[in-house]
Amino acid sequence: MLAWVESPFQLLSAAEWAHAAGRRISVAMRLSGPQMETTAAELLRRGAPFSDVTPWVGIPWGKLAEERDWAVGDGFSGQFRMAASVLRPRSVSLLDDGANTLALADALLDRTPFRRPRRHEGRAARLLGDLAKHRLHALADREAVEVFTVFPLGEQRVEALGTRGIATRHHSFAWTRGAADPLELPGDRVLLGSALPTDGHVATPDYLRWVAGQAREASVVYLPHRRELRHVLDNVRRMPGVRVLETGLPVELVLAGIRRPIELVSLQTSASTTLELLLGGTGSVIRQTALV
Repeated sequence: MLAWVESPFQLLSAAEWAHAAGRRISVAMRLSGPQMETTAAELLRRGAPFSDVTPWVGIPWGKLAEERDWAVGDGFSGQFRMAASVLRPRSVSLLDDGANTLALADALLDRTPFRRPRRHEGRAARLLGDLAKHRLHALADREAVEVFTVFPLGEQRVEALGTRGIATRHHSFAWTRGAADPLELPGDRVLLGSALPTDGHVATPDYLRWVAGQAREASVVYLPHRRELRHVLDNVRRMPGVRVLETGLPVELVLAGIRRPIELVSLQTSASTTLELLLGGTGSVIRQTALV
C-alpha cells in the first residue's frame, strides 16, 4: 500500500489508516508547504507505521505504478486526477482532507460536480475530474474503494455510498492518542489561528480585532495556522495577553497530549470535529465564535 499525501493532516490520516489496517505502509509526501517535513519527522519519532517516507515534487509516477493499492489524501487534486486517469490502481482508500471529505463523498454520489466546493475549473480540469470519477466508480463496482474518515458523514450518505459499492470506515484517532506525549501548555486557554485572512474570507484588520478581543477576555496561548501570513502572525505576537506557540505541527498532533481541561476557542473550522475527539475525556471546552 502506498499513501500519497499533500498536507500535514493527510499525513496524520495515513498513520491512522495504517494503524487501523495493522500494517506498515510506504508514503509519498508532496513537498507542498509548511509543516510537511516537521510533521513527517514527528510521526516517525512517535512510531508511525510507515516503512518509508519519500518527499516528492509532482506526481510519483514510478511508485504509483509499482504499488497499485493507493491511499490518497486529496481526491480532488489535479495530480491525483491525472494519475488515476493514466494508471490503473487496484484499490483506492480516500483519506481525510478536512471538510472536503464530505464534498468528495457527494461528488462520488453524483450529487455535485467532481471539484472542490466554490471552485471554478476550466474544461481540462473538468474532463480529468470526470475521468478520475469514472475510474473510482469502476473500482467501486469491484468494491475496491473506501472512504476512511474521522468526520461524521451522516447515516443517509454512508448508506448511499454503500449502495454505490464504496465502503466507509470511521476512526477516532486511536493511534494519535496512543502515541501522544503528555503536553503541558503555558496556560489553560488556547486560541486557534485561522487561514481565513490568508484565503481572503475575512479582512485582516477584522481578524486581528477578534484575536485582541479574545485576549482581553483572558490571556491565550495562540497556535498559528500553518498557512498564516507572517505579517498577521507578527501583529498577533505583539498583542498583550497573547503567547504564540509555534510547533511546526498540525494542531491535532500538538493537542493530543493534553491531560487536563483547557478552553479551546476558534473561528469556524473543521478542526473542531477532530479536536473534540482528541480532547474527549479531559473535561475541555471547545468554543467556536464569530467575528463581531
